[in-house]
Amino acid sequence: MKPLQTLAKPYLPFARLLEGLAPLFDLGLRLWVASVFIRSGLAKIQNWDSTLMLFQYEYDVPLLPPVLAAWTGTIAELTLPVLVALGIAGRASALALFLFNGMAVWSYSSVLLSPAGAAGLQQHILWGTMLLVTVFHGPGRLSVDHLLCRLLQSR
Repeated sequence: MKPLQTLAKPYLPFARLLEGLAPLFDLGLRLWVASVFIRSGLAKIQNWDSTLMLFQYEYDVPLLPPVLAAWTGTIAELTLPVLVALGIAGRASALALFLFNGMAVWSYSSVLLSPAGAAGLQQHILWGTMLLVTVFHGPGRLSVDHLLCRLLQSR
């Protein structure tokens, strides 16, 4: 046996195992990041007066009046994560949620970019990175997108 084959022999079963677990990883990643945004959207609708106050005095959303920004942001947080979690238009919905996340950082940059907001900024960076995995690699085999592609290919 050649030296390279000797080195590769124990690695191949490990690589196959990881390959088999990849769909579960993709799903777990999507569910985790989706849950963050859904919980945020639910918190907004549970106390709408506070949400409006935050958008009027705390968040600095460019181009949109505060009430419209509050409605738009809340709707985005309640719909886009569902699409991401289910893998419906997976890449596009993950990209839209990534851009939404970026807008959240921009709008709350007065806090997130300060030393006191460093932990919050790191969370947004983590969520953005998780969303970019789906943008660049797709939602994976455990998604509506994958199911629809298989159905269309079988016809």
